[in-house]
Amino acid sequence: PLKGALLLSQGARDAGFKELYVPFENAREAALIDGISVFGVHDLKEIVAHINERRLEPELAIALALPKKKLKPFPQTPFEATRKESALSLIDVRGQETAKRGLEIAAAGGHNIAFFGPPGTGKTLLAKAFASILPPLSFAEALEVTGIHSTVRHLKGELVTFPPFRAPHHTSSHVAVIGGGTYPKPGEATLAHRGVLFLDEFPEFDKRVIESLREPLESGEVSISRARGSELFPAEFILIAAMNPCPCGFLNDPRKECACSPSQVAKYKRKISGPIIDRIDMWIEVPRIEYEKLSGEKEATKEEISEFEKLRAGIVRARGIARERFGKDGRLNAHLGVRELARFAPLDEKEKSVLNAAARSMNLSARSYHKLIKLARTIADLAGEERIAEKHLLEAIQYRPKTSP
Repeated sequence: PLKGALLLSQGARDAGFKELYVPFENAREAALIDGISVFGVHDLKEIVAHINERRLEPELAIALALPKKKLKPFPQTPFEATRKESALSLIDVRGQETAKRGLEIAAAGGHNIAFFGPPGTGKTLLAKAFASILPPLSFAEALEVTGIHSTVRHLKGELVTFPPFRAPHHTSSHVAVIGGGTYPKPGEATLAHRGVLFLDEFPEFDKRVIESLREPLESGEVSISRARGSELFPAEFILIAAMNPCPCGFLNDPRKECACSPSQVAKYKRKISGPIIDRIDMWIEVPRIEYEKLSGEKEATKEEISEFEKLRAGIVRARGIARERFGKDGRLNAHLGVRELARFAPLDEKEKSVLNAAARSMNLSARSYHKLIKLARTIADLAGEERIAEKHLLEAIQYRPKTSP
């Protein structure tokens, strides 16, 4: 089998070809593209036989002992946008309501989010449960994501219909996370395209890896330059970062004393630069609570299940509002350009005054200022309100770090 059969099939169709022969193991994957007939073959003899069968007179075809079994185009697999039921659901997480609200906003608007707090408070649990509230991919998005993943591994012919969730270890190299190599290959950032990139123990990643996130977080793309040329890979993902407040993890913890010196704490915080902090929309503290409250074994009540389904429906509805607003599938509020804010997220004088006061007191950069507006736009969409109100801005403001996390 070969890698990238889906992209090969798509490219052949776009180039005007009507038929394509691929290894039999890749036929189901290549047949996901409509507008082209895909034939799965086991060897070159089958291709020659199929071509001759069409061109030769029946008597001559029999004389050449062509295979009795005729090749037929591989059938297309119908697309079905189904929601993936993950092993861990947000309904299983007890407590941490602020963090869960942050995940709801992130899912609705495509915003990046960072959790910080002492070890064992549920930061990783929350991140992994995020998948349970993400809507499935559209057909166009599924084709795009499947095409990317087919270049690095052999697929079994099924579309990737759910947003990918990638969680590289903090020891992962720059090439593994961002992409690269002698012959540039996509990294985890690209494999997370249209999905989630979860970076646990965020400050423990190599400094070069962290700083290289600037480009995809800003443009949704990764550019890899080599002497022979450069490659541009898509990398539009929701970043979820999780981190402790200090190397030992217990800075300002009410139960355990921090063992770090001031210089160690300062060095640890410097690992996350200002530009990276700016590019993360929400910074949410995940405080220590009783473990029994965080993840209970008891089954969810009917009321809890109902509220959870309402939350998921609200996210789908908010994304639908964005789709109608932008006239494009897959575009979310987090992707708004600065020039588009006045059109899609206008503020009245009262709201401008609130935002400007917050910007002055928090010494916000222009990027953070604009991110607050995008965040408020999503909060308003979740509330089903056309205009951004003061309450939406105030909620958005509370997610910006007052100081370095």
